[in-house]
Amino acid sequence: MIIMSVDLGDARTGIAVSDKQEGFAFPKTVINERNKENLVEKIAAVASDCGAELLVVGLPKNMDGSLGWRAQECTETAEKIKDKTGLPLVMWDERCTTVMAHNALNMTDTRGKKRKQTVDAVAAVMILESYLAFRKNQNS
Repeated sequence: MIIMSVDLGDARTGIAVSDKQEGFAFPKTVINERNKENLVEKIAAVASDCGAELLVVGLPKNMDGSLGWRAQECTETAEKIKDKTGLPLVMWDERCTTVMAHNALNMTDTRGKKRKQTVDAVAAVMILESYLAFRKNQNS
């Protein structure tokens, strides 16, 4: 099954996809869009283009596990994406994924404009890798 993950942001939204065997997560794109309605349309188009069968959207929980205003905003946007695509949706804890993405980019010495353009896609990969590991453990 091809699974697509979404790391929602205010200005940039990272997208990653898995292979059909759910073994790998690959960065797909970063969508630069502030308007939520346009963003939902663009995410739905990417999902259609890559043949996604399941959506995993990052849920930005607080460090104590509680849900704040940002989590509510992401959940509302995710529901709009689900309605637009008709795909099943999983909200997935994304705590620390952006920090991990920055650390990964530090290791590859990715800096400046290129870093800014890729960090959200890398964060989406981290979300998807975490979800794929969960699915693999559930099936074992």
